Parts: sequence; C-alpha cells; structure tokens
Amino acid sequence: MMDTLPLWAAIPAVILLIISGILTLTGSFGLLRLETFYSRMHAPTLGNTMGVFCVLLASILVSSALEHRVVVHQILITLFLVISSPVTAILLMRAAIRRKLRNEQKAKESGEGA
Repeated sequence: MMDTLPLWAAIPAVILLIISGILTLTGSFGLLRLETFYSRMHAPTLGNTMGVFCVLLASILVSSALEHRVVVHQILITLFLVISSPVTAILLMRAAIRRKLRNEQKAKESGEGA
C-alpha cells in the first residue's frame, strides 16, 4: 500500500526543491559569468552547497511524513557535504595560488636570463 504525501509536507518540500533549483542555477551562472578562477570558485560552491542543503531538508520532510516518524539519515549527507565542499574549494585555491607563483617565478627567471 502506497501512502500519499500529506499537503502539509508536500508544499514545503516543493518550495524547498524550487529554491534548490534556483540556488544551483545561480551558482552555475556565476561559474560562467565571473572572470577569475578565484571568483568562479566562490559562486558554485555556495550555490550548490545551499541547493543540496534544501534538497536534503525536503527529503527529511518527505521521509518523515511518509514514515510517520522523524527520519534524519540525510543529516549525514549534509555533514559530509559541509565538511568536504569547503575543503575541496580551499585545496583548489591553494593549487591555483601555487601554480600562479610558479609561473611568475619561471617568467622572472626567463626574463633575467635573456
């Protein structure tokens, strides 16, 4: 037997999913529109993290309504996302800074040798 989703859970879930889509789309547009690597990293990281957070809240709400008890397994996904997304962004930024410094140092060395 399939339970139907109550209206009190369906409406907030739909709103959260729409907000999620808007946030993710905004982050993706930021990736396309911004000019430097450093600014390009910021928009998708924030947009996608907040988008996934809204999807997970909607999932918790729908699962809890259908199971008739509080279901919070999705919080683990949220924790992994909150930990891994900023760490990944920081590592990419550090790699970009090191690459830039290395290229500047090579350009400086080739300019002195000529």
